[in-house]
Amino acid sequence: MNILIMTSSGEPLNSIRPEAEIFIGLHRAGHPVTIMTGRDNVYWDRWVQAGISMIDYEPRKRLSLKDIRFLRKWHKENPMDVAYLFNNKAICNSAFALGGLPVKLVAYRGQTGNIFWYDPSCYLTILHPRINGISCVSNGVRDDLRHHLHQPQKARTIYKGHDLSWYQEQPADLSFLALPEGAFVVNCTANNRPRKGIPILVEAMGHLPQDAEVHLLLIGKGMDAPELTKQIAESPAKNRIYCLGFRNDAPALMAACDCSVLPALKREGLPKTVIESMVYEVPAIVTDTGGSAELIEEGVSGYVVPPSDAAALADRIMRVKADPEAAKAMGNAGRQRIDSHFNVQQSIDTTLDYFKELTHTN
Repeated sequence: MNILIMTSSGEPLNSIRPEAEIFIGLHRAGHPVTIMTGRDNVYWDRWVQAGISMIDYEPRKRLSLKDIRFLRKWHKENPMDVAYLFNNKAICNSAFALGGLPVKLVAYRGQTGNIFWYDPSCYLTILHPRINGISCVSNGVRDDLRHHLHQPQKARTIYKGHDLSWYQEQPADLSFLALPEGAFVVNCTANNRPRKGIPILVEAMGHLPQDAEVHLLLIGKGMDAPELTKQIAESPAKNRIYCLGFRNDAPALMAACDCSVLPALKREGLPKTVIESMVYEVPAIVTDTGGSAELIEEGVSGYVVPPSDAAALADRIMRVKADPEAAKAMGNAGRQRIDSHFNVQQSIDTTLDYFKELTHTN
């Protein structure tokens, strides 16, 4: 198969981007891959080294006559079997550009929510009738989307797999925080958006015993937001909460912690920070939203709690802290679960199987 991938340039990374490695795996499996993206994509040189054909192009608007004309002309000159589309600008312009052409269009869907069958704007993108298939990052995303599809079978789960060899960071030295000896350190790595539930985790810190010496690292953009700053200042745990902001060494910080928490309220796909935590054998606590719970075998490789339940988060944090041997076993089970259930080769194989089904190739 000839495969075109359209993806965004993205932002600077502090860790591996699994889909970028999957693209390389598709190419190495003998299916020529072409990638359309901006030249400033951090993976550009790696893709070139892998032998992938690169085109410095990405749509600048969701619906652009200029982009539609470009894409139609390009596809006529470069026949593809599959166009794999990773953002709404690519989906919308390709869907309108490629009517009547034989290429199969596969849209990527990475989170739940914001798609409704009764919303006309959704038919410009993910619900456009020209879309032949939808690759969903988790069963949670797939099931949420199927409620709004006239053809539910279009949505398929393809986990965004990882490889343990990608994660070679040594645990960071946390001495710069001047933590007390024996401190139990909880990590939350996420950009502070309303749906990530950071205030619920701060509230959970207030439920913990004051003498427990549980310290929380908040890593990601937006941790200095005024509302969050005010909440932390009013918390009884204020001296044990550290807002570190965006960090290039986020994986190393994760590896140095005793526990990780993602307190998301809604719209999770398959959160990479939880996967990174599990790979580094750090017990993970997640909320039951989107695909987060699919990563965890409850009580074995982590804990799952209801969204917005600060008391439940506090309880699970204390459970991990109370039994270091059980926590160590849980961390090890988490690493093994990623290797056995969410590895990159499985993602490559599943993607190829799906593309072959759509194109009726062997």
